[in-house]
Amino acid sequence: MLLSLLAALLSATACLDFGFYDTRCPNAEAIVQQTVAAAFGNNSGVAPALIRMHFHDCFVRGCDGSVLIDSMPPGSGTAEKDAFPNNPSLRFFEVVDNAKAALEAQCPGVVSCADILAFAARDSVVLAGGLGYQVPAGRRDGNISLAGNTTDLPPPFANATQLVQMFAKKNLTLEDMVVLSGAHTIGVSHCSSFAGVPNNPGDRLYNFSGSADGIDPSLSKAYAFLLKSICPSNSSRFFPNTTTLMDLITPTKFDNKYYVGLQNNLGLFKSDAALLTNATMKSLVASFARSEGTWKSKFAKSMLKMGEIEVLTGTQGEIRRNCRVINPTSTAGARNVIARSGSSGFTGVAAS
Repeated sequence: MLLSLLAALLSATACLDFGFYDTRCPNAEAIVQQTVAAAFGNNSGVAPALIRMHFHDCFVRGCDGSVLIDSMPPGSGTAEKDAFPNNPSLRFFEVVDNAKAALEAQCPGVVSCADILAFAARDSVVLAGGLGYQVPAGRRDGNISLAGNTTDLPPPFANATQLVQMFAKKNLTLEDMVVLSGAHTIGVSHCSSFAGVPNNPGDRLYNFSGSADGIDPSLSKAYAFLLKSICPSNSSRFFPNTTTLMDLITPTKFDNKYYVGLQNNLGLFKSDAALLTNATMKSLVASFARSEGTWKSKFAKSMLKMGEIEVLTGTQGEIRRNCRVINPTSTAGARNVIARSGSSGFTGVAAS
């Protein structure tokens, strides 16, 4: 009895391991990589989307694949992916679906959706021009997805203090925060994250508090006028899918030009500009602007740290057969939890 209890305890508290699938599904990482590469070949926007999806997964209930779960039928509640910070900005869920289908065909019930997403984010970094890194695996999938929990996601209008606090809550340092913000070097953002929405605290173009012309003074005037041409006032109301590139200098390259842009007041979000309002953060921005290699190396390390936030391992959670749907044995309980959660009133978060 005691031995059984100890074995169960060890299983439940198991750590992530490199080569976790070497025996039970040796081609797991290769299958994910091939799936992501094929999708990237058709649309390079896959890379920033999957990196961001992994971030949004890990910051909400930990890296448990909960961001992949579809909402229940109407009247039953809203899942994370349909909360305002994620919808419509998160995309390319079908890439994860395709990788999962291929893995289920070869190794049914073995590879978690949470691990697939961690592998896919790493592969996306490499495809976009970043450094590769080994990803420890063994994450299990959660069976709860609540729209209300997305308030853990740092919003695009956060100031420096708020950003540090929100990252610290996930055991990530100030440096990790500045490093991971560099993911804004690729991808796009909807206008609603920085402009044109009534009462939007992130509006930097039309109604910035204390500014005579309504433009955030920390934003380059030339850049502001360009953004206004892309996102006219209240454009999100009339053009909800209007987007703009996040890095004006090299928008499709995973490089350090995001930091160079910040130094020239070309940061798209308030949260980008906030990195220059703190002496320590400003010094890190300058360091990464000088050395792309330094930033890329640190980015890989910070991604590894982020990928270990509140993971489920051992006998915790489940291995979802379909990343969008909780396994039948746990669906009923999860439905009750989701139904109580309702929709989130959160006001938005950057980029896709």
